Amino acid sequence: MSKFVSRFLKNESGATAIEYGLIAALIAVALIAVFKVLQPALTTSFTDIGDTLKGKAADAKAGNTGA
Repeated sequence: MSKFVSRFLKNESGATAIEYGLIAALIAVALIAVFKVLQPALTTSFTDIGDTLKGKAADAKAGNTGA
């Protein structure tokens, strides 16, 4: 029984898994914070890209090649 307790106290694999879990959680929180900050700029960029593509599609449908 004392060998079991001794091995249990020396085993650090559970602590390592918890540390990796905490690191992953910290990275997730950081990414969420970054995306919250960048969200308005990303929305504007993707809206501009979408509008440009719609304009190009309308021009192509009308036969305007822009050349």
